[in-house]
Amino acid sequence: MAEETKQPELYVVGAGPGDPELITVKAYKLLQQAKVILYDNLANKQLLDLAPENCEMVYVGKQPYGEYTPQEKILELIKHYAFLKGQVIRLKGGDPFIFGRGFEEILFARSNGIKTYFIPGITSMQASGFEDIPLTHRNLSESVWAITGTKKDGSLSDDLRLAMQSNATVVVYMGMKKLQEIAATYVEAGKGTVPAAIIQHASLPYQKAVKGLVKDLVEMAEVHKLTYPALIIIGEVVGVAENYG
Repeated sequence: MAEETKQPELYVVGAGPGDPELITVKAYKLLQQAKVILYDNLANKQLLDLAPENCEMVYVGKQPYGEYTPQEKILELIKHYAFLKGQVIRLKGGDPFIFGRGFEEILFARSNGIKTYFIPGITSMQASGFEDIPLTHRNLSESVWAITGTKKDGSLSDDLRLAMQSNATVVVYMGMKKLQEIAATYVEAGKGTVPAAIIQHASLPYQKAVKGLVKDLVEMAEVHKLTYPALIIIGEVVGVAENYG
């Protein structure tokens, strides 16, 4: 009897904010039996040490504002290795469904007859707690807005102006090139003194952060030499440790 052909599989896995110990147990176990790993720039390379020696590892990273692997190429590799090896792990920084294009890759795989699985990861904004910044706090913030600092067309999300109208905590991903625009938007609305923080390399040993006012975001980044990858957090929760601790 001929051996039954196994259906190819794609696992889209969240690598977490940076610290390799912050991945899920499910992701940890899966990496230990990986056949192919397509990993991006924000996934901690130490996670690759969990894979077997015969695992094929392919870098498909996208350096912020620099060289990158086109998404079309990544999709091509997913299809190629899924049918060649039977299983592909797409290891993505943070959570693949939060500004990570993970679902696009899942839809592509399904359209090509590849079975898909999703393993979430801790998104980088949750690492704000390492700087004593809770994303919500009773009487200060009842919700969180996660906003992309750079849309597909390169512009800042219009949702920022909507978020400013509430007392929500605003978290801006991929916004380091938009600091001037973000600060100006708050100043124009008379909200330049809202507390703000920038956190670079969240959860890693060389994490850097600064707290101040939203109107001073550009100066904060320049003085403390902060760059991407970094998060911008805006809201009264930024100062909660100093004011209520």
